[in-house]
Amino acid sequence: MGHKTHPLGFRLGITQQHRSSWYSKLNDYSELIKEDYEMRKVILGYLEKSSIKSTGITKILINRDHIHNSNKIDLEIQTARPGILVGKFGSGLDQMDKSLLKLLPTKNPLLHIVEIKNICQHADLLADKLVSQLEERIPFRRAMKAIIQGVQEDPGIDDEKIQGIKIQVAGRVNGAEIARTEWLREGRVPLQTLRADIDYSYKTAQTVYGILGIKIWLFKGNLSIK
Repeated sequence: MGHKTHPLGFRLGITQQHRSSWYSKLNDYSELIKEDYEMRKVILGYLEKSSIKSTGITKILINRDHIHNSNKIDLEIQTARPGILVGKFGSGLDQMDKSLLKLLPTKNPLLHIVEIKNICQHADLLADKLVSQLEERIPFRRAMKAIIQGVQEDPGIDDEKIQGIKIQVAGRVNGAEIARTEWLREGRVPLQTLRADIDYSYKTAQTVYGILGIKIWLFKGNLSIK
């Protein structure tokens, strides 16, 4: 039996950072965890309510400054499509601000939108692209090859060049009666090396034949660990 490990959780504190960054007293810990969950739920709930499917969000980072101002909360949303989040004349941002203030009336949550310019560096964005193509009934192998080719042709800086990519699709691919797993890989993807800078994403595509599970691994090179 295989013993699988999440590629990002495996590297927390080594090459990966926590999505929520703060310290607290033991008695407050569970309440702050719940607050983090509810804040992310408010942001994603607004997008779902507004019927926004392709959000381009890769990370929602939460930072609290308990030393200078314990009520100040910084929310950083990294997205490839900031215009959709901000909305017309900033209406989307205002609505999210009001929802967060209603959720936490005694706190001071501040939203920061950070634009991601190169989607080839982020597994979440590549997975979203593959999901939309599979839901449009594009043959899975052609869609996978197109994403791999796009990553290989990405004219990024040499230090940020993707050194390996692996894509896996599981389910009733192309409407087959029996579910199976198909995958493609280009370059190296060393999942057992802790210093390897791995970006990982798991998404699901809702097709007429059922749900397809999509996994993407990106290898960005080895980092020096002190």
